[in-house]
Amino acid sequence: MIRTLFLSGLTWGAMACFVAHAAALEVDLRAPDADDALSEALRNASLLVQAAQSDDTPPPIEILAAAQADYARLIAVLYEAGRFGPVITVQLDGQEAAAIPPISAPATIQRAVITVTPGPAFALGRTQITPLARRTQLPEGFVTGQPASLSVLQDATAASIEGWRQIGHAKAAVSDQQITARHPARAIDVNVRLTPGPRLRFGELEITSDSAVSPARIREIAGLPTGDTFDPDALDKAEARLRRTGTFRVVALSEADQTNPDDTLDIEAQISDQPLRRLSFGAEISSLDGLGVSAAWLHRNFFGGAERFLAEAEIGGIGSGDEGPDYRLSARLSRPATYLPDLEAYGLVRLEQIDDPNLFSRRIALEAGATYFAGESREFSLGIGYQAAEIEDDLGERDYTILTFPAVGTFDERNDRLNATAGFYGQLALTPFVGISGTDSGLRTALDLRTYRSFGTDDRVTFAVRGQLGSVLGPEIEEAPADFLFFSGGGGTVRGHAFQSLGVELEDDVTIGGRSFLGLASEIRVKTGENLSLVGFYDLGYIGEEMFPDGSTGEWHAGAGAGLRYDTGIGPIRFDFAVPVSGPDDNEGFEIYIGIGQAF
Repeated sequence: MIRTLFLSGLTWGAMACFVAHAAALEVDLRAPDADDALSEALRNASLLVQAAQSDDTPPPIEILAAAQADYARLIAVLYEAGRFGPVITVQLDGQEAAAIPPISAPATIQRAVITVTPGPAFALGRTQITPLARRTQLPEGFVTGQPASLSVLQDATAASIEGWRQIGHAKAAVSDQQITARHPARAIDVNVRLTPGPRLRFGELEITSDSAVSPARIREIAGLPTGDTFDPDALDKAEARLRRTGTFRVVALSEADQTNPDDTLDIEAQISDQPLRRLSFGAEISSLDGLGVSAAWLHRNFFGGAERFLAEAEIGGIGSGDEGPDYRLSARLSRPATYLPDLEAYGLVRLEQIDDPNLFSRRIALEAGATYFAGESREFSLGIGYQAAEIEDDLGERDYTILTFPAVGTFDERNDRLNATAGFYGQLALTPFVGISGTDSGLRTALDLRTYRSFGTDDRVTFAVRGQLGSVLGPEIEEAPADFLFFSGGGGTVRGHAFQSLGVELEDDVTIGGRSFLGLASEIRVKTGENLSLVGFYDLGYIGEEMFPDGSTGEWHAGAGAGLRYDTGIGPIRFDFAVPVSGPDDNEGFEIYIGIGQAF
């Protein structure tokens, strides 16, 4: 008998699902005492409303589940708006949803009526959270007379606990709370009592999972200040250092449940490794630059201490025309937490042959140095290097050998590195060089500044500006390292002009790079759909023989155009069409640029 009933139930359920899919669900949400903003919030929170808007009507059991969940979801919206004592009814074809057992779902549900009586708006009455740590900043809305929003109450409690944690009381918690509604006055009184607990110090970093990186190196990289007063910011930094290595897939640092007898608090580290090695390949083709292929091999834990070894090979410009192919081969080894938790040591070797329109060079470069990560958006590097090159340009063939002392400072406050809509980026690269043979000593400077501002409805319009400045001080232009000089033209400088088409013309048929460069680029990006944007841009570039771009000896050129952007999960696909506007070179024709990520 039981089996027969069970099979009958399955058959009835299947028939119910079939009928439900055949009929659309109609939902009527009524909130006569709510303003437009509250009504919209209620509709957005309702699962029944979402089900009615779906292309496929859910089966009755899912509609019933959504209806019964809507009570709590709608009450949460009302509490957030400071409306307490609401009355909510949800009727499915005339039956109150709360009274329908899930095992007796109707065979069909065609109409749902949600009626919401929000109740009166309450304001905050007497508010008190004690004790408070010094310099605790409570939310501005947590004062008498402001709307009694549930999130304000939660934020105020969280801020008061965080105030104690910031001065070492890691186990601060709420010990008692009283929230009283005074209906005649339509006021909510709040009285929260905290227990700060003892002031704690950092204990040991306990590694609770297996990793190919040695435990000693994990502790060095994390840089947890054992023995110092507990600081949640220091805990966040330790976690960020481990992630920054790129060696770990998962990094989670959490506080131990119990403190130690000496008022120290151990930190538990849950870590999962990335795959040890990665092999990658790439290819690109351009109507101007020909075919380019590349390959890279990465080892994430070269000596067992999260060292990264990266070997890269690239061949470009295959079939590009008059210029021959370019070759690059490089290897870089970096070691995090060298002497300091935020100091990464590196060493690299690079071999390359570059065949550009105005320059042919073969170069070997060796470099060692360190990068200091001063924060999430700031890093500084300093190194010492050796370069030897064979150069051929319009001045003829010559060789040089130099020592370099590169120093780079980077500030990156962009909200998205591939598709920035707000923020600022700046990088200053200084490369003093000492001539051993073939050139005099000097200094190469390169400055890159970018800023982004968005406005309009939902910030759909973004204005982006970039400025570039370059200078070579010291040797005369004919004696300077030719691959340290500047050219303009192409996707990285002035779109619409051919790559490196603007240099310094010393005499007829003798064109080399300049000792000074100034570049200005502007874009306006307008989002026209969920993933599509239109872009207009105008670029300017200047190359001069003088050490600083003062306009005394050089030439300007300009380009303009329009483009499309299609947003993807890995950044926008970029298509730009550009034409030359002015300049000493050929101002006919056009250029097309395709890539991933914004132009800058």
